[in-house]
Amino acid sequence: MTDTDQRVTTTTDTDGSPAPGPGAWAVLLPPGRYDAERLVHHDALELTGLGQAVLPRPGDRVAVLADAPPRLVALGRVSPATGDRQDAPEDPESEPGPVELVVTYTRRSFDAPVPVDGLALAGPVTALEDAAWRELADRLGPPPRRRSWLVSLDLPIEAASPAEAVGLFWSYVQELGPRELPAFVSPSGDELAMQAFVLGEAANQDPEEDD
Repeated sequence: MTDTDQRVTTTTDTDGSPAPGPGAWAVLLPPGRYDAERLVHHDALELTGLGQAVLPRPGDRVAVLADAPPRLVALGRVSPATGDRQDAPEDPESEPGPVELVVTYTRRSFDAPVPVDGLALAGPVTALEDAAWRELADRLGPPPRRRSWLVSLDLPIEAASPAEAVGLFWSYVQELGPRELPAFVSPSGDELAMQAFVLGEAANQDPEEDD
């Protein structure tokens, strides 16, 4: 039995709820996974191929990190792992195989990662002391205020009928995804502030402005 098997914490999470899990952990995203998690909203992170003898248990708190340079991108809690990882078109580098670890996100900050210095990681999954996890969680600060946005995707499609056009539309969306298709977003009630986003970043779609 390891020391992490016996660890018990009575601290609270950032949402004020009790922390019933026996430990806290840092989880490092695999190479290429940061973009996939940032481009498409997922409620949970599924990881395979960890190859570690000791893994977090359901209820444990997790700080999710991206590497090179180390950045804090999310907080979460461990959920039971069942089944195999599903194919994700937006994540072509994902490993097939049984899911070993599932982290349900409680706070996401993929678009505004927080630099992390001086944290020693022992692999894809590293046990943390409660104080170390708390320090990481505090770096994110309070969650930003949520508001309503209008998001659209316009594609010119040649088809013999409206139904066929819609079917082709969804085929293109699945095939090209957020890595190639521009999505247009604006605050509700302020359509003049519309911006195009590609690869999760604002992208100019007016060729005349490039001249």
